[in-house]
This record gives sequence, C-alpha cells and structure tokens, in this order.
Amino acid sequence: MMVKFDVKTVNDLLGIDDAFKAPGRLMELLLKKEKREELFRKFLKIETNLEYDWFHEYFETEQAERKSKKQDFTPGAVAKLANSIACEPGQTDYYEMAAGTGGMMIARWVYNIKEDPAFMNKRKDSMVNDVLTSSIFTYDPQTYWYHLEELSDRAIPFLLFNAAIRGINAAVIQCDSLSRKAKRAFYVMNNSDDFLAFSDILEVPKTDKFAKFFNVEWEGDLG
Repeated sequence: MMVKFDVKTVNDLLGIDDAFKAPGRLMELLLKKEKREELFRKFLKIETNLEYDWFHEYFETEQAERKSKKQDFTPGAVAKLANSIACEPGQTDYYEMAAGTGGMMIARWVYNIKEDPAFMNKRKDSMVNDVLTSSIFTYDPQTYWYHLEELSDRAIPFLLFNAAIRGINAAVIQCDSLSRKAKRAFYVMNNSDDFLAFSDILEVPKTDKFAKFFNVEWEGDLG
C-alpha cells in the first residue's frame, strides 16, 4: 500500500516544520471544534479509506518511544484477525490498554460497521426475515462503546484523531493501565446516528468522581 501520509505530508497538514512538534500541534487543533473538523476535511481530501491507521508509518518512524516505553505497532492484518476472533456475538463494548495510535481500535470499528454484531444479535433473537443483514444500513455509532488507555504523550493526540474522525464513542484515558496512575482523560462523542459524522472531543475534569468512575488516580505528570 502506498504511504499517503509521509512525514512531509503530515507536517504540512499540521503546519509544522519538524515532526517533533506534531503531538503538541495536533492536540492543540483537536481541542478546538472548528480547527479539528477543518483538519479532518484536509486529511480526507487526500484519503477517504478509513479502514487503516493513516499514521502507522509516520508515528513508527518519527514518534515511537521504543527505548523508553517499548512501543511497537500491531500490523493491520494481525489487528483484523485478532478482532474477528475476539469479538463475541452481540458484543458492543471494546476495551484496550496500550492502544497506541489506534490500529487495533480501527480494526474493531471496521468489524462493527461491516458485521454490526448488535444488529445481528437482535435479528437472530427476533427471527426477522429482513433484506438487511448488516452493514452501513443498520450500523449506529451510539450502539458501540470503546474504552481506550494509552500512556504516551506522543500517541494520545493521534489516538484521539483516529477515534474522532471515525465518529466513534469512547473514553480515552492517558494512564498506566497497571498502576492506574492517570494524567488526562477525554470523552470522544458522536451523539448522532450518522457513522459519517465526526465526534466531539471533551477533556474530562480531574475530579474524584471521574477518578473513581475510571478507576484511576490522577497524577500531575507521568513523564
């Protein structure tokens, strides 16, 4: 597959002259609705196939913290296979620790759209003989929920981008999934039934209530 989002292309889209600036600049744009959606449209002018992680090569080359955080990335084919094996009939919730930039999440999203397990489960239970089996005609993004955890400062903005441009509903928590020490958390929200709609991104306040809800302990800086 030809790499459409090489270093120069991504840097130009973000308006930066050095890939090191990408995470900070991307996060800045993502937290402003108009800027975020303008950026999404710019990316979609180059590529409309959302079934793979556009940032895989870019992040792996320029951003991955392999020495300090042992980061590596799951190949797309493996992510697709793992999701098809692990997803149970009717399953609508998805949990992933060390989510990286979202390759496995995207594979699950593609599976949910194409197979729509929630719809298939209802159809099986009701024994309705409908022409619609499953697909974009039945898929409702509000039916599915993703809980995503990632530690890296550099990966989080790309993970948020990948979730929001696909209209996913998710909690994205920047934390150590083992110690439960958390730096930030976000809700990615698509309140429509349109899978083509973008999600909003809202940062969660660091309150005791949210710490209890996410089973985390807020920490100023995870390093």
